[in-house]
Amino acid sequence: MIEIAGNSYSLNDPAVMGALVGGAFALVILLLLLLSLRAASRSARMAEPLAQQLAFLGQNVQQLSLGQEQLRGGLQHVSDTQANAQVKVIQTVEARLSSVQQQMNDRLADNALKSARALAEMQERMKETLHGSSKQTATSLTQLQERLAAIDKAQDNITKLSGDVLSLQDILSNKQTRGAFGEIQLNDIVSKALPSDSYTLQATLSNGRRADCLIHLPNPPGPIVIDSKFPLEAYEALRRAETQAQAQEAARLMKAALRAHIKAISEKYIIEGETADGALLFLPSEAVYAELHANFAEIVREGFAARVWIVSPTTCMATLNTMRAILKDARMREQAGAIRKELGLLHKDVERLGDRVSNLDRHFGQAAKDLSEIKISAEKAGRRAQRLDNFDFEELAPEETGQIVSLTKTDRQG
Repeated sequence: MIEIAGNSYSLNDPAVMGALVGGAFALVILLLLLLSLRAASRSARMAEPLAQQLAFLGQNVQQLSLGQEQLRGGLQHVSDTQANAQVKVIQTVEARLSSVQQQMNDRLADNALKSARALAEMQERMKETLHGSSKQTATSLTQLQERLAAIDKAQDNITKLSGDVLSLQDILSNKQTRGAFGEIQLNDIVSKALPSDSYTLQATLSNGRRADCLIHLPNPPGPIVIDSKFPLEAYEALRRAETQAQAQEAARLMKAALRAHIKAISEKYIIEGETADGALLFLPSEAVYAELHANFAEIVREGFAARVWIVSPTTCMATLNTMRAILKDARMREQAGAIRKELGLLHKDVERLGDRVSNLDRHFGQAAKDLSEIKISAEKAGRRAQRLDNFDFEELAPEETGQIVSLTKTDRQG
């Protein structure tokens, strides 16, 4: 870089290089002039040619001077242009910086406005949230109070239920009330499984014994007795047993109680010619029934041998459903004649209905045929009317043309 009069010029610039070359060329000419002057003093004969050459060189130097002036003017123009360009660039940069600053200010103002708006919305939402939370809290407290009231009520019901349980224990601790409990459960099961006219509660037999329930089955097998028994003391002793001796004693009591019940039912409620050759012993506890079949299978076999079948509430319901099917089958056999008569009448009604359907079908067939013929006649009449309307007599059939009266010349004259 070369700095001249406060302006910087690059050595790579063609104008600068031209100026430098011109300057160097001017120096060479000056050196040549000096050499020529020295040579003139030595050789006067060559003065004129040298003068011509010097004149020529002077012209060249003048031209070089003019070129240097032009180069200087070009450099000045370039410098001015560059200065103006720098000024324009600075002005453009300043304008852009001002525009960017204005945009930044606008954006900052917009962001500030948005932030203020968002803060206001957030405050509003927080107010609504706090208000909703207060409402929810109040609602939750109200619901909590209601639930506490419900819990208090449930506690009262539990207290009442515990009293009822104690009452149930009091009922089961008494043999008479425990028997009534078994009878009520048996009555409920029987009433749900069988028609009301197929059983009798507290039925008295010919030997004066009163059975809890007598099912009126047809012969065979005949009426069958269901009697409720509940060996609760022996079962509770078996459950409370802690030692082997206590368990054996409780098992002995359990076997003795069940054998006594089986014997009583076999002797009291199986009467030849009056009842079936077996009876049912109803245990109103599934737990006792399960214990019996799990650990006292010999008692169950003894009951089979005595024709006394032990049932629980579940197995009793299944047995009663089987009895219900037997009763239904017996009643159907009793009503077989009436059913056969009704079937005969139904068969006649069906035959009569078939005949009437056939007649109706024949009438429908005739009506369809009549409708088809009416449709054909209507189509023919429509075609004839169209021919008459268009005077298309040439399309008439040959047999129809003979009936057309021709218009003769005489007739036309007349």
